Amino acid sequence: MTPFELSVQLFLQLAVILAACRLVGWLVRPLGQPQVVAEMITGVLLGPSLLGLLAPVAQARLFPDASKPTIYVLAQIGLALYMFLIGLELDLDLIRHRVRSAVAVSWAGIATPFVLGAGLAFALRERFPLFAPGVSSLQAMLFFGAALSITAFPMLARIISERGLAGTSLGTLALAAGSLDDAAAWCLLAVVLSGFTGDLSIALLAVGGGAVYLFGMLTLGRRALGRLFAWIGARSERAELELPATLVLLALAAWTTDSLGIYAVFGAFVLGAAMPRGVLGTAMPGGTLAGRLEGRIGPLTTTLLLPMFFVNSGLNTAIGLLDSWAMWGVALLVLAVAILGKGVACGVAARLCGEPPRDAVAIGALMNARGLMELILLNIAYERGLITQTLFTMLVLMAVVTTLMAVPAFNRVYGDRERPA
Repeated sequence: MTPFELSVQLFLQLAVILAACRLVGWLVRPLGQPQVVAEMITGVLLGPSLLGLLAPVAQARLFPDASKPTIYVLAQIGLALYMFLIGLELDLDLIRHRVRSAVAVSWAGIATPFVLGAGLAFALRERFPLFAPGVSSLQAMLFFGAALSITAFPMLARIISERGLAGTSLGTLALAAGSLDDAAAWCLLAVVLSGFTGDLSIALLAVGGGAVYLFGMLTLGRRALGRLFAWIGARSERAELELPATLVLLALAAWTTDSLGIYAVFGAFVLGAAMPRGVLGTAMPGGTLAGRLEGRIGPLTTTLLLPMFFVNSGLNTAIGLLDSWAMWGVALLVLAVAILGKGVACGVAARLCGEPPRDAVAIGALMNARGLMELILLNIAYERGLITQTLFTMLVLMAVVTTLMAVPAFNRVYGDRERPA
């Protein structure tokens, strides 16, 4: 397809995606599911799992292979913008007061599913076609542990935002623990890929570079950002630089962590967390810097660009490859281990750290969701030749079910109108 044909196709795809997302959102809202879950479901429905099954010709014409890179790029832009906004809402002072609980919940959500996942991989590797030829037992165990340890961080962030939990003690604790979980899971994946490719530098770059970026942005970077935006706000003629400067920094942050191998979402999120919060400069319009940026970036990001992220991953997901009772048994076992290792472990850890019982259960429910961060990890592993399509399908099923469980489980603890402190 020519660039012009791709642009024409994209407008039709946008119309279908946005309309379908809102329709599915309207259908699932009575079931207690937020719009973010509707977008995840929509992606699967528009892909080969349903539309491709019922109307393969129409699905192929609507989403030809040549147009998928365009959708992917828009998806990455939307995700980076949204995670920047989530980081902008993060209260670092509140995290400092909850650091003990955040670290405990995070480590429980990493260590427990990792050990259970590694044991499950060791037990199943020789009995079922789950891993590609040439993958060692150690690599299989490391990957499976990482796959069960991951949290649906973008989805977790959007659920917290839609429920009005951003800035609350519960929301901040869940975001902090979820971000640590996913950072560790991506580092584990980097270790697996380095072992599989024989290049240790992949793991060293991801772990070491990510730590340097995080520490640098929250210390020196935070001071530099404060000075930059104070300078911009000092004179009215510089006011128009506020948004372009932010977008340039956001693009550089996403590029940095993507290049390090820990995914652009973390670069955008950390930049948002490091941004100054107060009213900077006497020449700027009313409100804080964070408030102005949210008002200018937020609406178009959440309405237009972010659904592209969920739909992009759904288009690459094909469900229906489990063709025997034994395979379904393995899939159910994976699901049970995932719930036990993540949801239950995080809830218990939160309770042991002194969190109220309801908050502990709510944190376990939110942390148990895998969402499309899991699908991203699976796509990388599948493309690199680590796993078979059978295991890919099992873990996709696990990701969908655990994500669908999150909001109903949370609502059983806190009603639709009740808001934690």
